[in-house]
Amino acid sequence: MATLYTQQSKNVEKTWLLMTGFLIIVIGLGFVFSRIYGNPNILYFFVVFSIIMNIVSYWYSDKIALAMAHAHPATREEYFDFYTIVENLSITAGLPMPKIFVIEDPSPNAFATGRDKNHSVVAVTTGLLSIMNKTELEGVVAHEMSHIGNKDMLVSTVAVVLVGFVAIVSDMMIRMSFFGGRRNDEREGNGLFMLIGIIVSILAPIAATLIQLAISRKREYLADASGALLTRYPEGLASALEKIGQYGRPMQTQSTAIAHLYIANPLGSGNFAKKANNLFSTHPPVEERIKILRSM
Repeated sequence: MATLYTQQSKNVEKTWLLMTGFLIIVIGLGFVFSRIYGNPNILYFFVVFSIIMNIVSYWYSDKIALAMAHAHPATREEYFDFYTIVENLSITAGLPMPKIFVIEDPSPNAFATGRDKNHSVVAVTTGLLSIMNKTELEGVVAHEMSHIGNKDMLVSTVAVVLVGFVAIVSDMMIRMSFFGGRRNDEREGNGLFMLIGIIVSILAPIAATLIQLAISRKREYLADASGALLTRYPEGLASALEKIGQYGRPMQTQSTAIAHLYIANPLGSGNFAKKANNLFSTHPPVEERIKILRSM
């Protein structure tokens, strides 16, 4: 029989499997690249460049996300229930209390960010605060606290590094296939391998992006299970997700760069979102998440 503990363990294992698949793509692409062009120095340069850029982004992830979301600090006096719920769950989870922010937006949503538990942030929209009762708000906050406790920012950053790496190397392969690389006679003698390299360079970024999105969805399932474990009341989060799904309309302020951070897709769950391909969604279907929570 499935429990919160088995669901948590299951999602951790699947996340690591996805990360392993990610690394296989990276290594395979690097191997093809080195065989065709025989110049690993260019590869090393772009790997280092990609890692440095993403580490910088990770270090300032909280400031970047808050600026993009147009969030402002929430005071205890103005948002007493929100503040005390975060404070109480921080104690329960054994985590330092994160900074709390509010986004002026009627669409119910929330996200957590920050490079580690000592530099974390939980932000919610005014729409979420207006339609949730105390138990539902506690479920949402527990979900976001779980992202912090599960070190999801680290996992997401590693995924971004790998996606960026694959995209850069693939672009280099395509460009050098037409404008550079080895001598023409060598390329003519290795035409089939060159063709395979071009095909791989086109498909690899797509595969890497799909894996990144799959990792994001698995982290949502894991945060759902961990949040329910924290509150010991899965129905609170399930009911909150139900209200968020019923609202349907998109957020007024959106950015694809931070869409994966939110508890629900900021594009909404209306007709357009339902028709969109789930493969390219950063979030699992709300209905599926509610079903899993209520089955535990």
